[in-house]
Amino acid sequence: MQARDYNISVLLRLESLDIPQTGILPTLIMAVVSYCFILTCNLTILLAIALDHNLHKPMYILLFNLSINDLMGATAFFPQLINSIHLQHRNISYPACVFQALTVHLYCAGALTILTVMAYDRYVAICRPLHYHTIMTPSTLIKMIVGIWVTDLVLVGTLFLLLTPFSLCQTFISDVYCNNPSIMKLICDNTTVNNFYGLSLSVFLQGVSSIAVVFTYIQILKTCLHNKQSNTKSKAIRTCATHLVVFTVFQVTTIFTIMSHRFSQVSPYLRRSVGSSFLIFPPILNPLIYGLSTKEIRGKVMFLFNRNKINFKK
Repeated sequence: MQARDYNISVLLRLESLDIPQTGILPTLIMAVVSYCFILTCNLTILLAIALDHNLHKPMYILLFNLSINDLMGATAFFPQLINSIHLQHRNISYPACVFQALTVHLYCAGALTILTVMAYDRYVAICRPLHYHTIMTPSTLIKMIVGIWVTDLVLVGTLFLLLTPFSLCQTFISDVYCNNPSIMKLICDNTTVNNFYGLSLSVFLQGVSSIAVVFTYIQILKTCLHNKQSNTKSKAIRTCATHLVVFTVFQVTTIFTIMSHRFSQVSPYLRRSVGSSFLIFPPILNPLIYGLSTKEIRGKVMFLFNRNKINFKK
């Protein structure tokens, strides 16, 4: 029997959530509410940007893609988690596990690349405002967005294609959700190539994104310090500070998650909590920080809400 055919029929078991009996219902409710909140906020951002032609600008189009990416990450994590809590079992088929892991990694790589391009967009807007419309043209923006998703699919897709020749010799996933490092632990054959590619991919994505963001924000800080208009300076610093905080937190949590699987000394409880945080908090915070706090999007959301409210009363 080929490795692929054997793996399809394997039933895996995820690590226990360790929820006491009295905490099952509150945890289930919290998970459902969190997922619904993520869906509502991100879909609201998508709808507001899609329906308002005035928001069809580079910054908002990039935010549109960030919301799509956040929805993908949350949907990779929450439905399976909710199902596990509700049915009180941690079983998952191998194809479903691989699909969840693939989606999670697409989300991670997508978030890094989108946040990096957003930093570049802010750099051009603040440091080279007179050339913004000649640099961030519609055709350039389309190339950037296509580049983001194609790069994401190719790099992450290759990571999981490397798994296809192997058979599993274990069935216990040492994490609360499926990811490439936890799947690799189920293989007893030589996976040197997989490990090298996976580590190289992480170093490349996080290294390039970190260097790009640090460079752009140094330039932005220099420009802000030389700007004599206090209102413009404070607005730019406030906008960039929130972006930098989100990016830094995402980087730290993802790096910790990747490295925690390579060191057995790391507490499994710490690995699970930090490893889940980058799938929970960014999809919740991003639409609030980038979207609903932005005057133009907030105004469009309120307009849509008030119009629907009036129609409902009629």
